Amino acid sequence: MIPERHVKLFKNGRNQAVRIPREFELPGEDALIRKEGDRLIIEPTRPKSLLAVLSTLRPLDEKFPPIPELPVDPVEF
Repeated sequence: MIPERHVKLFKNGRNQAVRIPREFELPGEDALIRKEGDRLIIEPTRPKSLLAVLSTLRPLDEKFPPIPELPVDPVEF
């Protein structure tokens, strides 16, 4: 278990912020934060599945050009 460490709070624009020491660094670029009583809990977010990412994409409105049928060349195995 990593011991606790005293950190400074500061203002970043209208938000309060804290520098997270290297030994407490979280993976990724996003995190979840919640308040439980007087405690703030910061947790790394789970990576999104490919299906979750694809569901956020807009459908394509483009028509694909026709693809001509080409003769199949014989293949020897």
